[in-house]
Amino acid sequence: MFQLTIPLHVISESNSRCHWAVKAKRVKEQRTSAAVYIRFGLMKFQRDGKDILPPFSVTLTRIGKRLLDGDNLQGAFKATRDGIADALKVNDGDVRMVEWKYAQEVRDYYAVKIEICGMIPATVTGGKSKCLISPK
Repeated sequence: MFQLTIPLHVISESNSRCHWAVKAKRVKEQRTSAAVYIRFGLMKFQRDGKDILPPFSVTLTRIGKRLLDGDNLQGAFKATRDGIADALKVNDGDVRMVEWKYAQEVRDYYAVKIEICGMIPATVTGGKSKCLISPK
């Protein structure tokens, strides 16, 4: 499993009331940051002799000072999810290539923990997806 924690403050976009340009700047920064961190993190992961094969299972954990409800949690990760999909070179809506999971933790700081693993298809494992890391 590839795991990375990045210093991003994701907020509920459906509840934010701000100027469109402020939101556009925040979305661009989140998407770009996620993509860059994932690309460089995966390069180091692969240099260590490991690789992650598609299809992917991605767990996004919001770390923040309070909890969001479920639909706001998923909406808050929209730009981050798009950036990760860009870095993995997959369509984030293709359920055959990527499975998205969401979680959150209460801490006194803001960050996003990203866990990525390659999945063995559920048909191979009797209905339950499992993480797969292959040697390069």
